[in-house]
Amino acid sequence: MTSIAVQSVSHWFAQTPALRNVSLTIRPGELFFLLGPSGCGKSTLLRIIAGLLTPTEGRIRFNETDVTSEPTERRNAVMCFQSYALWPHMTVEQNVAFGLDVRKVPAEMRRDRVQEVLRLVRMEELAQRKPNELSGGQQQRVALARALAVKPACLLLDEPLSNLDAKLRLEMRTEIRRICKETGFTTIYVTHDQKEALSVADRIAVLKDGVLMQIGTPAVLYLSPATAFVAEFIGQTNILTGKITGRDGSMAIIDTPMGQLRAGSEMPAGREVKLSIRPEHLRIEPRDGENMLNGELLSSSFLGESSEHVLKVGQAQVRVLASPPVLKDKGAVRVGVKASDVVVLAE
Repeated sequence: MTSIAVQSVSHWFAQTPALRNVSLTIRPGELFFLLGPSGCGKSTLLRIIAGLLTPTEGRIRFNETDVTSEPTERRNAVMCFQSYALWPHMTVEQNVAFGLDVRKVPAEMRRDRVQEVLRLVRMEELAQRKPNELSGGQQQRVALARALAVKPACLLLDEPLSNLDAKLRLEMRTEIRRICKETGFTTIYVTHDQKEALSVADRIAVLKDGVLMQIGTPAVLYLSPATAFVAEFIGQTNILTGKITGRDGSMAIIDTPMGQLRAGSEMPAGREVKLSIRPEHLRIEPRDGENMLNGELLSSSFLGESSEHVLKVGQAQVRVLASPPVLKDKGAVRVGVKASDVVVLAE
């Protein structure tokens, strides 16, 4: 298995910066996601790791080897593109064997390896079909099998599910994680789909305008975002401004447009801050708890297994997600949130 180190990498296209001093380490066998909005630099970074681009500044290391100047084939970094790039005149079996043919792997070893990866992606029964006889999900499995067949040092996936419909995307999320974890190959996956990243990744790097904002597990990024951008990009949240007016042990007492809130923070009194509160962490009509406030229910949407509400609390308008659903008419309500669910953002 291969560890990958990105060391102070910057890249410009003409006078436009695409990446700015990005450093991160991907562990051997890790399923690592690069996540961010369009134009944030995630695909540029993937191509630099693949050897398709040379960084303007910085180094790339595979294990202890500096591969910054090495071509793709010397790195054995294999990329799966959005379009799958399957040869239309070849069968599934021939497509999967293509990389092995180029590497002049002996026929018997080639045949065994093709059968092995087809079993892994559950496509062995369709080995003699052509790509135009396959569904989108099946074509994606073939593209993965072709990449895995050559036993890559790292597997690079550039928005591999973007061409699939919503149902197939859901199915393939689980399949891609299963395949990557069973093979043990270090995998880097680019996407702008937050739920895709949260449900599949071991760890995620969030980028914005070429700058690395935060790295962490899905749970850490969701529950403890470092910045307002990360909080808002990873799921829905309520962002509030506030000022720390006092302390009670490890708790900060913060004046906000909602009212006074308590939250865990080491920041001193007098500091102006931003807060993130996830909609599902706000509770309507709680029996007891911390941070109890009076509000007004403005509107509600019944979603089946849950309900979404817009409340006016103090001078703030916030969203609340209740599961099981709360069926309540407009009017006065009590709302509460645990101090541990009020996240004081670093910036």
